[in-house]
Amino acid sequence: MKHSLRKASGFTLIEVMVVVVILGILAAILVPKVMDRPDQARIIKAKQDIRSLEAALNLYKLDNYIYPTTDQGLEALVEKPASPEPPNWKQGGYLDRLPLDPWQQPYLYLSPGQHGEIDISSTGKDQQPSDDDIANWNLQ
Repeated sequence: MKHSLRKASGFTLIEVMVVVVILGILAAILVPKVMDRPDQARIIKAKQDIRSLEAALNLYKLDNYIYPTTDQGLEALVEKPASPEPPNWKQGGYLDRLPLDPWQQPYLYLSPGQHGEIDISSTGKDQQPSDDDIANWNLQ
């Protein structure tokens, strides 16, 4: 009777420990850098939302010759305003729904704006009007 000896395959304890140590070192280097990214991601999202709102408002103006008033607000992009009624409001609206900023607050809208024909802004993380607001007049 022949006994066949199979060589056991797999990782040794030393190999597993080396991999765990390497992963630990990588995590120690990368985690602090990744943890700073949520704030940057929120700012980027707010800038993209503002650009999208501005594009929808420009389409509204092309159809109706004026921007919605401050009283009509950004809601005029979703539902047809009653007064003054826009003459060529697009059936179905210009947006499906209004986005909230990344801090779950509505975007602010002024028409006429203090910085141009229209102002669209978010007060950002601090929720207070200040120099760090994200707005269509300071997008870069």
